[in-house]
Amino acid sequence: MASITLGGNPVHTSGELPAVGSQLADFNLVQNDLSVASLSTFAGKKLVLNIFPSVDTGTCAASVRKFNQSASGLENTTVLCISRDLPFAQKRFCGAEGLENVVNLSDFQEGTFGKANGLEIVDGPLKGLHSRAIIVVDANGKIVHTEQVSEIANEPNYEAALAAL
Repeated sequence: MASITLGGNPVHTSGELPAVGSQLADFNLVQNDLSVASLSTFAGKKLVLNIFPSVDTGTCAASVRKFNQSASGLENTTVLCISRDLPFAQKRFCGAEGLENVVNLSDFQEGTFGKANGLEIVDGPLKGLHSRAIIVVDANGKIVHTEQVSEIANEPNYEAALAAL
């Protein structure tokens, strides 16, 4: 269980992020068109998983914008923005912002991705949502970098995530 904060107040997650060097577990997440994406959907690609509570908050929106900007210059890399937001909200946000270089995926149905990766917030006002975290995966599905952001209101370390590619 990771101990993080929201506005300086302690909250906890359902576990710890997967270890660097381990394989990313397969997943089933809902795309904006309501189809399901799994790890095999992105086979052979390096992945940056930008995980956050909700695209409708300032910090989460900023991370999607920042990774969208960076993603355009990344070779053989896909940025996945993962939250428990409905796919409709994710699509609306990216459409309104003109963001086309990231892939939104929703864990809204059962939260299994968050639970499997130790991301589910288990107490406090954001209980049930995902914590803010980054997981970077190489083209073979091996985890090469993780960051559990200690204060939910803070942005992740973009430079460290991109340097891991």
